[in-house]
Formats: sequence, structure tokens, C-alpha cells
Amino acid sequence: MTFLLAFLKDKRYTLLFALLTLLVLCISFLLYHLPLQAVVYPCIVCAAIGLGFLCMEYLQAAKRHRQMQKLLQSEQILRDMLPDAETVESNDDYALIIKLLDDLQAQKLRADEKFQDMMDYYTVWVHQIKTPIASMKLSLQNEDSAQARRLSAELFRIEQYVGMVLAFLRLDSNSTDYVFRSCDLDTLLRQSVRKYAADFIGKKLTLSYEPLGRMIVTDEKWFSFVIEQLLSNAIKYTQEGGTITIGMTDDNTLFLSDTGIGIAESDLPRIFEKGYTGFNGRTDKSASGIGLYLCKRVCTQLHIDISAESEPAKGTTMRLNLSQNPFHSD
Repeated sequence: MTFLLAFLKDKRYTLLFALLTLLVLCISFLLYHLPLQAVVYPCIVCAAIGLGFLCMEYLQAAKRHRQMQKLLQSEQILRDMLPDAETVESNDDYALIIKLLDDLQAQKLRADEKFQDMMDYYTVWVHQIKTPIASMKLSLQNEDSAQARRLSAELFRIEQYVGMVLAFLRLDSNSTDYVFRSCDLDTLLRQSVRKYAADFIGKKLTLSYEPLGRMIVTDEKWFSFVIEQLLSNAIKYTQEGGTITIGMTDDNTLFLSDTGIGIAESDLPRIFEKGYTGFNGRTDKSASGIGLYLCKRVCTQLHIDISAESEPAKGTTMRLNLSQNPFHSD
């Protein structure tokens, strides 16, 4: 109905011209004192013919409108998908649209090439930087001193940042290697916690964790990435002697709680935004605002709902709802 009204509005001058023509015809017939039947009959015939042409034009316009609406819902519009121009007036518009589509396609190709070049460079850089990191770790394994432990902790943080770079690059890549299979949740959690053993010991943190006895269908590597990011934040913002708790609720939600500094209420709705650090980020100059953003993006790919609850000076609880995962193990 909306399109019909818009069509009639667009044809208002044509309809007005037709009505005026019929009116002139009627007046001319009446001035020559022709019978009423001779006046009405030609008017009805002309009106019927005009209405028929109008209906045909409306059907064509409606078909074209449906095609254009379908195109608007498409993720990508190609020139071959456009309907042909039907009038002389639309030829110029059609040519302009074709030119814009060609320019847009050319720009997209250039952008894809630049993105791929960046991906190739940083992927190579990530793998190259792992070699000196591994070499330094081997060198430090032979030393047992406070300085060696401190350097090992810093190397671990460097490894984390390198992993975040690789994760950030792979998120929008067509080659992201998600492999969903059945995994033992406790095994994944223990592996992640074990990586942070030195941080737990260094800050005298208490870990409250009981085996959960759950199997989940997920991508092991990316799920572990999320857990490690959440653990890293919990350790970073929990004061010495604090407690970190890992558990599962009855509704199949995994939670990770800490007794740290918490998150301001005004910051809580935006913590998953890229680059947003909030009050804690302004206090801790090393915060990048990327970790939780990556967690949110990865959880979306894994069909896991991630949320946060926090109270300043009392701690933060991160929740992963595992009940939404639609995948099945191979």
C-alpha cells in the first residue's frame, strides 16, 4: 500500500493531465449538443484504456521495486544484479550506479590486497618473534634466581601480547581455523591456570577451584584464549593476597570471579568495546582495551554469551554462558 501511494503520487501530473483531457473532451461534446451517451461512452473507454496502461506500468514498477529491495538486503551488490534501465531518464542514473559500483569494487580489491599484505607481514613477524622468546626462555630455565623469575614473568607477558596480535589479525581472516569438538572443560581450565602459576605465587593469590566434570563442544585453542585473557585480567587487577574463583552454575554458566579493584558502574556497559579502558585503564597505563574486545569477538564465533558483573573495591565476575552452543562433536 505504501508503494502504491508513492507510485500514484509520482504519477500525479500524468493523472491530472488525463483528467483535464477528459474534461475538455466532455465540454467539447456538450458544446456541440451531442447526446449524453455519446459523451459518456468515449470518456469511459478512454478512462479504461488509460487505467489499463497505468496498471501495467504499476506492475512493472512494483516488480522493479521488489528487485531493488532484494538487492538492498544483499551483503554485496554486483553490477550484473541490477535490473535493466527501462526509460531514457533512468539511463543516466543507471550508468552512474554502474560506475559507482565499479569504483567500489576496485577500492574493495585494493583494500583486500592491503589487508592481506598486512596479515602476511604480521603473521610472519609473530612467528619470527617467537624464536628469540623461546631462546630466552631456555636460557632462563637454567637459572633459579629472583631476577630470572621476574624475567620469565615478563617473557610470559610478551608471549601473551604476541598471541593477542595473532588473534586480532585472525578474527577477520577467512582462514580462521575453528575446529569444534568435544573437550574436557577441566583439562582446558587446568592448562590455562598452569600458565599463570608464577603470577599466582608471586602475588600470593588463592585459587578456589573444584573439578567441574563437564564436557563441552568448542574450539579448544580459541576457548583457552578467552579463559587466559580473563585470568590475566583477574590477576592483574587483584591485590596481593586476594582470591580468584572458578566455578559453574546450574544453568551451565562458567564464571570466573576475583576480589580485585572491580569496575566502575559507568564503565561496565562498555568494557567489551575495542580500545575502551575506562577508569582502571587510566590508572594502569599498560591497559590496551583490546583483551576483552577480543574475548567478545571470539565468544560470538564460539556461540558463547559473555557478560560481566562488578562492584568497585569488591571484585569482578565474568560469566560464559555455555548453553547456547549449537555445535556437536565430530
